[in-house]
Amino acid sequence: MRPLFICICCIISSFCLSQQKEEFRLVKTYYNQHRSMLNKEFKKKFDAETNTFKKNLIKGDFLFFMKKMDSIENTALIGALLRVRNIEDLQTLKTIGKFSQELTDKPTNVEKVADYPGGINTLRQEVADLLYADGVNSDLKTVKTDVVFVVEKDGSISNVHAQGDNFTFNRQAEIALYSISEKFSPAVVKGDPARFRFRIPLTLTMVD
Repeated sequence: MRPLFICICCIISSFCLSQQKEEFRLVKTYYNQHRSMLNKEFKKKFDAETNTFKKNLIKGDFLFFMKKMDSIENTALIGALLRVRNIEDLQTLKTIGKFSQELTDKPTNVEKVADYPGGINTLRQEVADLLYADGVNSDLKTVKTDVVFVVEKDGSISNVHAQGDNFTFNRQAEIALYSISEKFSPAVVKGDPARFRFRIPLTLTMVD
């Protein structure tokens, strides 16, 4: 199965609390380094081989190893998601009273909404590229979820939660959002940076 289309529309919701985590960046950096090393070794072996049949075998082995690497990385990212979720939940419990007094739910107070570098279309494409479709198990061609996340005062994102009928799609959508490469330009309320929450409906359609 491979992704055919991912539709994202962004709906402003409200403000919320949390902190950005580096767990996902570290996992991706680690596995990208290993992919680079594997690529160099296979290329060296491929270039040294003169037999066409054996070259094709080497290419097949390379693709197999890379597919396995994707699966192993996804397992590590799921672990990172669980660690981040636990940390954020604990922090929310500890600070909910304090920050509930700081947040506002009046849209008229928002002077500037949070924005991703390059705009929503850039964010849409990056999420589509980051989503690991092989990690989504579904008997249906189309699966949907609503993802809510918070843009912090420093532009980082936190508290990414997906709610849909397909648990595996929810999980992959959360990982993709946590893994985006850039920070947002934060929202502004009364002249100051403010925490801002988005709701993003996601639709994934797959074909055989």
